[in-house]
Amino acid sequence: MLRLVNISKSFVQRGVVLDKLNLEVKEGDSIAVTGPSGAGKTTLMNIIGSLDRPDSGDVVFRGNSIISLNPDDSAIYRNRNIGFVFQDHLLLPHLTVKENIMLPLFAARIASEEYASKAGYAEVLLERTGIAGLENKYPFQISGGEAQRVTLVRALINKPSLLLADEPTGSLDAKNAGLLGTLLVELNKEFGITLIAATHSADLALKMKLHLKLHEGKLVN
Repeated sequence: MLRLVNISKSFVQRGVVLDKLNLEVKEGDSIAVTGPSGAGKTTLMNIIGSLDRPDSGDVVFRGNSIISLNPDDSAIYRNRNIGFVFQDHLLLPHLTVKENIMLPLFAARIASEEYASKAGYAEVLLERTGIAGLENKYPFQISGGEAQRVTLVRALINKPSLLLADEPTGSLDAKNAGLLGTLLVELNKEFGITLIAATHSADLALKMKLHLKLHEGKLVN
């Protein structure tokens, strides 16, 4: 599904972060990437999600390189294929839960029939993630754990084939972190969504099929 080939990335202040890194991801995989702060986990996720470009190397998604995509095509690639979950929920405070969830659909400029179908799918996801009934609340009216599950539903609304979760449990207490980690793995299995999670959490890493460590710019078992 996804191949990273000799990916290198450096920054002026940090030096080399990724050093000829290689990764092969199969459909339906669940992969945890761990490593200390500053190791390059977020940089790696941003390159996979076409939010950043490597200095050298290639990213191949289903047989097509995404490295040379222009900004518009990169946006289309992300919208059609990638779901993002970050440490901070990044919900827009002036929008309701449902409006936040449906926001990616407006960027996709979909037809009204498809919008109605996705609205129905949103109801399924809200139920599945345990936050049905919160649709008309605003972000300040719900808990941190609930907000992170809203973010997860928003990430899944376009039915992405790849979910990138960057420290998804980092801002949660132990109980909610455990619940969200379990939910991520269950959705990976139930919906067949390929999952890559960058995390400091050993508990979350243990739930994944594969645990890789980012060390000196490379992924190791």
